[in-house]
Amino acid sequence: MAVLFNLFLLSCFTTIATTSIATTSPTNAKPKRLITKLIHHNSVYSPYYNPKDTIADRARHTINSSNARFDYIWKKIEGIPLDTDDVRSGVIAENRRVGFLANISIGSPPIPQLLVMDTGSSLSWTQCRPCTHCFTQALPIFNPPESATYSTVPCDAHNCYHQVPGILCRAPHCGFKLYYGDGTTVSGFLGSEKITFETSDEGITSVPRLVFGCATDVVNVMGVLGGQISGLLGLGAEMTSLVSQLGSKFSYCIGSIWDPQYIHNQLIFGEGAKTEGSTTSLEIIGSFYHIRLDSISVGEKMLDISPQVFELTKDGTRGVIIDSGSTLTYLPKPAFDPLKDEVLSLMNGIVQFVGTENSSPCFKGVIDRDLVGFPVVTFNFADGVDLALDVKSFFSVASRNTFCMAMAPTNAANLTIIGVLAQQGYNIAYNLASKTISVQRIDCALLE
Repeated sequence: MAVLFNLFLLSCFTTIATTSIATTSPTNAKPKRLITKLIHHNSVYSPYYNPKDTIADRARHTINSSNARFDYIWKKIEGIPLDTDDVRSGVIAENRRVGFLANISIGSPPIPQLLVMDTGSSLSWTQCRPCTHCFTQALPIFNPPESATYSTVPCDAHNCYHQVPGILCRAPHCGFKLYYGDGTTVSGFLGSEKITFETSDEGITSVPRLVFGCATDVVNVMGVLGGQISGLLGLGAEMTSLVSQLGSKFSYCIGSIWDPQYIHNQLIFGEGAKTEGSTTSLEIIGSFYHIRLDSISVGEKMLDISPQVFELTKDGTRGVIIDSGSTLTYLPKPAFDPLKDEVLSLMNGIVQFVGTENSSPCFKGVIDRDLVGFPVVTFNFADGVDLALDVKSFFSVASRNTFCMAMAPTNAANLTIIGVLAQQGYNIAYNLASKTISVQRIDCALLE
């Protein structure tokens, strides 16, 4: 494991096109290009990669994790308290199995930290000493007094965003307390610190005075944190996020989840974020990003789905969320059922239907061999933006000779979540200032 973890650290260093950034405040820090390698759980470079896992094991982890993620998102937007015994699933517990991991370094001298990427959270945090309660992590826990550039954020500072959920004053310092769906609570203080991004050729770039959460008390109810990760990298839209502090733009490119050797998944911050491709409007409600889905097509056939199924409500309890924490895509039954029926019709006489998994139809066969010529499934968004899903984005392998639709129905509400499996082969760019999102079909290796 030690050798594997060292290899992981070498492979997840960030790539940049600038050498350093000198600025006096995080709000003015607009790096031209900050690229962070993203490592998926299935990658051989992930510290969580288990070569003994079977295909069925990985499929089960994916389903359990995605279902937990959906449950977490739904309860959060419905206003169901996450600090109660009713909620026992969510981003922290499950992302250690199928989330994307990013490596950054904090402080002077820089201390590497391994963080879980999450577009559904805003405040980035890492464990800090002295810990009242902390889980064991592989990398050193950040110790603020040992850094020459660390400072606490006072309650009266503009950086203490009192209107942001979870941010509070613990006089004289600004603090935070966050609740996650698995019952975990994370609390501590806001800190201002230099964050360093490293490149594989040992180049570095640093951004001073970025605000992040210094977690000193982590109540890990389910006991699932630890082992490798240090905290969470929040990519939400609120003022506490690194996105807002680095210029209001970010993009990520996901090439392949299932190829364990794939190394080109990446996250870009700031003005250097690639925003080419088709663009549509973006609605930001809380920590979630909503886009307008007009219809779903299979080949040239538009499915009979009422547009009202995807309609966004002001409170965000209905609509379409694009998410980096879910692997599967979730559709309300009025949308899922027509899609499932069309797939079953197309599969008739081609492959054998073998039942359902996670309420999705499964078939006996091999995707690459048996689905040559299967029509592309397209999510048709507003303003002519299309997300075209080939067979490796629309189906997922369940076992050695079985595959299933990588979609699941939702009964809770008319809430749609577009997961990362459907985003494979695309660069997805977010512009918080203009409230737009750009979608470009591209080989992620071309962005490096």
